[in-house]
This record gives sequence, structure tokens and C-alpha cells, in this order.
Amino acid sequence: MLLSKSNIFKCKSFGTALLVWSYRSQLQIQREPSIDLLGAFVEHWKGITHYYIESTDENTPAKKTDIPWRLKQMLDILVYEERQQAAAGEAGPCLEYLLQHKILETLCTLGKAEYPPGMRQQVLQFFSRVLAQVQHPLLHYLSVHRPVQKLLQLGGTVPGSLTEKEEVQFTTVLCSKIQQDPDLLTYILEGKIVSRKKASREPSALPREAASVKDKEHPHSKAPDRASCGTRALTTQLPAETQEPDGGPGEGSLITSLIGLCKSKKSRVALKAQENLLLLVSVASPAAATCLVQSSPCCPAIVEHLCRLYRSVPTFLDPADIATLEGISWRLPSAPSDEASFPGKEALAAFLGWFDYCDHLVTEAHPVVADALAKAVAEKLFMEILQPQLLHVSEQSVLTSTALLTAILRQLRPAALLREAVAFLLGPDQQAAAPEDSPRTLCSHLIGHCDHLSDEISVATLRLFEELLQKPHEQIIRSLILCNLEGRPYVARGSPEPESYEDTLDLEEDPYFTDGFLDSGFQPSTKPPPAPATNSDGRTAVTEIVNSFLCLVPEEAKTSAFLEETGYDTYVHDAYGLFQECSSRVAPWGWPQSLTPLDPHEPERPFFEGHFLQMLFDRMSRILEQPYSLNLQVTSVLSRLALFPHPHIHEYLLDPYINLAPGCRSLFSVLVRVIGDLMQRIQRVPQFPGKLLLVRKQLMGQVPGEQLDHQTLLQGVVVLEEFCKELAAIAFVKFPPHGPHVHLSPPSEGHV
Repeated sequence: MLLSKSNIFKCKSFGTALLVWSYRSQLQIQREPSIDLLGAFVEHWKGITHYYIESTDENTPAKKTDIPWRLKQMLDILVYEERQQAAAGEAGPCLEYLLQHKILETLCTLGKAEYPPGMRQQVLQFFSRVLAQVQHPLLHYLSVHRPVQKLLQLGGTVPGSLTEKEEVQFTTVLCSKIQQDPDLLTYILEGKIVSRKKASREPSALPREAASVKDKEHPHSKAPDRASCGTRALTTQLPAETQEPDGGPGEGSLITSLIGLCKSKKSRVALKAQENLLLLVSVASPAAATCLVQSSPCCPAIVEHLCRLYRSVPTFLDPADIATLEGISWRLPSAPSDEASFPGKEALAAFLGWFDYCDHLVTEAHPVVADALAKAVAEKLFMEILQPQLLHVSEQSVLTSTALLTAILRQLRPAALLREAVAFLLGPDQQAAAPEDSPRTLCSHLIGHCDHLSDEISVATLRLFEELLQKPHEQIIRSLILCNLEGRPYVARGSPEPESYEDTLDLEEDPYFTDGFLDSGFQPSTKPPPAPATNSDGRTAVTEIVNSFLCLVPEEAKTSAFLEETGYDTYVHDAYGLFQECSSRVAPWGWPQSLTPLDPHEPERPFFEGHFLQMLFDRMSRILEQPYSLNLQVTSVLSRLALFPHPHIHEYLLDPYINLAPGCRSLFSVLVRVIGDLMQRIQRVPQFPGKLLLVRKQLMGQVPGEQLDHQTLLQGVVVLEEFCKELAAIAFVKFPPHGPHVHLSPPSEGHV
């Protein structure tokens, strides 16, 4: 029997004697390792089996018996024996004994019976330590593989189990072994041997000397006697053909055990299980990844838990409350304590945390697993749950599901998952729409929700589209905008295209522009700084375009001049940063650098801006009669569109001097009509300038809010003025002299 280190240092007076005795014992072990080590190993195993024969107290916990100590001694013997082996990779007599007599299977049975109480915990610890500390490959042996599978079937099935800590340690060791040898994943999941070549390197039978020692010295060992028949068969590895473990593939497997542990209420256990599962899906072996998808419940189990968490979220959540939990991480899934509490907060945090985990899984997983998991999320969560709610007649269902989908999009990052989300929202059709087309796709219904009778639903759906426009997927902007602008059918045919924008200026015919428009806030001394490679003609064009937006709102409807830090220059810095971000996002798409030349011989064809722009223009035309929050969201989406560096988008949304085809409208023409309507309404509002200034101060929080007559109109005028300044800033940063794609430097202090 081996001495533990603690025994050497127990008594000071006998320290020297104990050390000498220990040294002599070690010398004896080194002289006859096969006899002494094997004898001690078998003796400890006999001590465990004799406990079940001799013990009569069924209530004594396992940790109060000598079983934990004997298991520790057996482990120490195995580790020591391996270190003393002359030939690396060769199994020693004790390890062969462990494999031959199904000791692990017997322990697994004792752990399943939980006798004595707490035995399962001891068995899990022993398995984990043996697999982790013994370097010899063990998982290929049938006498190891079977009990490992049985232990996995016992774990992760009962939430709140007392052995969760030991279970997650056991799965951690298995995942570590799989990371070292990815081919093991197929073996663990399906019971397949890795290869015949690998099998040939493993010992298949006991050495004759060790077997004879066992027969002579330990003829009465109860456990060995029961397993003595067919010793060679027990130590022989699995054949190359498939052998299914008890329960079949996928039932009680490593995957289901990990998924069960991920649901643990103990945050450390759940986090470690999630890290282990992440380790499995990121294995580099294509065969292992295919096995994980086809022969395990990995993707269905992960998505099933995601859907269950989604269903637990209350249907009455406020979209504003959902937005407060932005940035939930799977590593810290609990809701931030500094945020205000609301009913359903914990359920929402749990769902968003697990979705972030799924997002991370798709990012890190092997492409085969990533595609399968993304498709499972799209099918089970998007199609089967979210789509019916988005199309439901209940306004509350539509509102909550739209806000949750927006939160999902905000957290979504991997290309595979984004591809499925875009296909779900927009469908495969990228052809230009016609005005008479009826809503057939989910996208058509969502665009209709942007013009819903419920302002809350309209705002929530507009936020959804704004989030969608920030995703790096070309189909989004192409389906919503570009497919209708191809060929520039919005430009009148038959008239020569101007060489510069100066050729199209005819401001005298526009009642909203005067010769003195430069005095309205864009002074010559504060003109934009010169950009690289500029010329006077190009710079003038930029100036004219910017001033067209700055001077669009009449002086009597402006109030920003009366307040500090509300000028046009306050938007330039933000617009520059957003434009740079957008340009880098679309750079891989290979967009053209210049406008598509018009064919003068091509006949004019009817132009339809598309359902999305039609909805936005219609909303913009009603800016003077819509709620303030809705106006902010409409202008926010339009600004997001105007930032895209595509020449057709820039021309259609930001060029005031475009020669529109008959019956067509642009963003600038819509704004001109709004201004005409405003000029008529101003006449009917007494003390209009004073009330307008008061409303602006209320919106900025400078004065207490109070209800005023014509408040919706006054708030709409404030939004209109700010929106025109924002468009001017966007045009300035993205429309340099020789085209909309040369990057401008940020304006220096004192310039607009």
C-alpha cells in the first residue's frame, strides 16, 4: 500500500524514521513495480467491493467511508505506474487490470445506485481524474467507453442535481480530450472507433506475467472473479464497424448532458458547460462536424432551449424596456442591476443571453455546424414562432415581437445567421416592385406596419428597418432601394446631362430660394474647407447642394439661431463618422464609383420608388401632423439611407437639382411640398415664432413641458429644420468634388 505524503510528516519525533521507511518502501517499489503496484491496486479494489459485502448501514455517506481514500490510492498507483513505464504509450499491469475487469463499469453501476449516498459524486470525480491524469488513450476501449456513456446518461437530466459540479468537471475532461483529438468526437457520439491504424497502437491483452500474478495472489477477489471470463475480449478495443452504446446515438449523450448543465441555476456550472459546448462545435475536423450535425441532438437541443426561453418572455413588454437590455452577454446573462426593474426583465435577459450564446456558437463553430445551427434558428424561432406573431391581428403581439426581433438583430453578428435573418425578413425576391403589387412577403407586411394606425407599431417597425440597414449584407439595401433605382428611370430622358451642377441652377424660379440665401446661416467666411483634388466648379457644386438644404426652411420657421450649439456644424462630425463606418461596411460589395450613363435613345419607362421609399416619402409628407417620436424615427431611417455611398442613392436622395421624369418625386421634392404646406399653416397660428421657440426649448429640456395649441405642428417644424441640417451635413461629408466616394477629412474647428 502506498504512503500518502501526510503520513510522512505527521509526527516530528518520528519524522526521520518515517522518511527512512518511506525511502526503503520506494526502493522496493522501484525494484518490483509490477508485483507491488498491482498488488496494492487490487487490494484497494477488494477493499471497495468488500464494503458492499460487509456494510449494513445504508445511510452512511460515501465521503465518510474509506471509499474516497481507496479510489484516490488507485488513481495515484495508475499515475505512478505510467511514469515508471519504460516504453511510452504502453499500458502497465494496473491499467490493464482496470480495463480487463471492468472496474469503471462496476463503479458506474454503483454510482447510478447512489449507494452509499453520494457515491455518484465519488465516481464522477474518479472518472474525471483518471481520464485527465492518465496519459494513455483510454476512451477507445470498450470497457471505458461504455461506463463513460452511462455516466453521461445520468448527468444533465435533473436540474439542480447535487452532482452538477462533478458532472461539469467530467464533461470538461471529455471536451479537453476531444480538443486534443477531434476524431474522438465521432467516437464519443456514435461509438465508432477512430481508425484501425490508431487501434493497432493500443494494447489489446494483458501481459502473461501480470495475468499469472493476478491468478496466484488474488484468487478470492470478488469483483475480479465475476469478470475473469473473457479477459482478452474485455480489453480488446471496439471494432472499426459502428457499435451503438446503450440508448442509441443522441440519447443521454455528451451533447444532451452539456445542454442540461447549461440550464443550471448555478452560474458557474452553466458558464463552464457553455464553454465546453463551444469547444465541441469549434472542432476543426469536417468528419467530426458532420457527425455533430447528423448524429447528435446538438442543433435541435440548442434551438429548442432558445425557443423555450422566448416563449417565457411576457407578451406585454414595452419596447422601451426591451431596449434597456441592449448588450446582454452570454457570459453575464443576468440583467444589469443598475437598470430599472420591470415585469419580465429576468426572462427577457435569459432569452437575450442565450441568443447571444447561439450567436457566439455560430461565429466560432465549424462552417458545417454553423450553417446547420443558423438554419435551425431560422426555422424554429423565426419561421415557426416570430412570423405568426408579426402577422397576428393583436397589436400587442405585433408590437412586442417586433421589438424583440429588433433586439435580436442588434445582437446578431455571424454571416451565416445574418444570411438566414435576411432571407426570413426580405425573402428571395430582389426585383423592382410595382405600385399595384399586393403584400405577399413578410417584408411587405412589415413595410405596411411602418404606416400602421398604431403609432407605437409604426415606430417599432421603423426601428427594426433602421437596425436592418446597419447590417453588412448587400441584399438588404438592394431589395429595399437599389433594385428600383437601377437604370436611373427617375431621370427625365431626352435632356442632356449637365457637366456640373451649376448648369442646373435656376434658383430664381424657386419661391423658397432668394439671392440672399447665403445670409441665412452659411456665410462665405464659414464655407467648407477645401477638399483634396478640388476645383472651383466642384466646390461650387457642393456649396450649392448644401445650401439648398440649409435654406429650405423659411426664416420665420427657424429657431436654432436663437439657441447655442444648434447650428448645421453640430451635425457634420457625427455625419462624417457614420459615413466612414457605412463606407467601410459596403466596401466589399464593389459598388460603382459613378452614375450609370443614360441612353438617350432608351424610351422612358414608368418609375416606382418601391414600397419602402414610398412609405417613407408618404410619412415625410405628413411630418407636420404626426407625433414627435414618429417623426424622429422616419427622419432617422431616411438619414441612414442617405449615408450609403452608392451614386444612385446619393443622386435620388441628396441631389436637389436632379431633372426628374414626369410624375416622379425625390426626397427634396417631398420636402419642398412640405414647406409649401407649412407656409400656409403658419398664417393660421397666432404668435407662431414665440410658440415655436418655446416648443424647441421644451424638447431640449430647457423649460418645463406644457401643452400648447398646435403642438404637433410646432414639433414637426422643429424636426423638419433639424432634418434639413442633417441632410446638408451628410451631403457635405459624402459628396466631394469628383464624386460621392472620395473621403473628406473632418472639418476643422470654426468651419461648417
